[in-house]
Amino acid sequence: MGCGRVGATLAQSLEARGHSVAVIDQNPDAFRRLDADFQGNKVTGLGFDRDTLRTAGIEDTYAFAAVSDGDNSNILAARVVRETFGVENVVARIYDPHRAEIYQRLGIPTVATVRWTSDQVLRRMLPMGTTDEYRDASGQIQLAQVDVHAGWVGRPLRALEEASGARVAYVTRYGDGVLPTAGSVLQESDTVHLLLRVDDAPAVERVLTSPPKVES
Repeated sequence: MGCGRVGATLAQSLEARGHSVAVIDQNPDAFRRLDADFQGNKVTGLGFDRDTLRTAGIEDTYAFAAVSDGDNSNILAARVVRETFGVENVVARIYDPHRAEIYQRLGIPTVATVRWTSDQVLRRMLPMGTTDEYRDASGQIQLAQVDVHAGWVGRPLRALEEASGARVAYVTRYGDGVLPTAGSVLQESDTVHLLLRVDDAPAVERVLTSPPKVES
């Protein structure tokens, strides 16, 4: 929902990855932001209107992103899609960080940073494993954002380190950076940032994007 700069970029990125895409906007002129060869469905209407959502194919949808320029419209659409149509992968763009924290606690992932992009929305819709954020001068050590499997939620961050061999540099929690302590536990809303050797990245990703092993 929303065919502004980010919405158009997101729609085209998803289509380029082989997904079928529908874009909703109440202003038909907004669809001009899409490339001429965009094959997705363009639906004029309100993104929180149930009939509009059905026209866009919401009943057969894997993920939904509300990225219009209005906080109220985005969160209303996200809640309708989650609560009425049962779509689990929902993300809402929220400019107000205080509102974002509230909706995160309701289980609706939000993007509420000063500098945010379509890639941030995409990560919340479709887990993407490991993303390189920084490398040291030697190119051997990297700071990476990792999409951790939900099965790790509630476990100590040190458990992630012991299983993967990487170090938790910090977590992003409700828009704030948090340095881990000895007793820190992974929460549902956390984004995990790890320090690891570049050569170890595939192994670290395999471990943390899978559920933790159950000890017998």
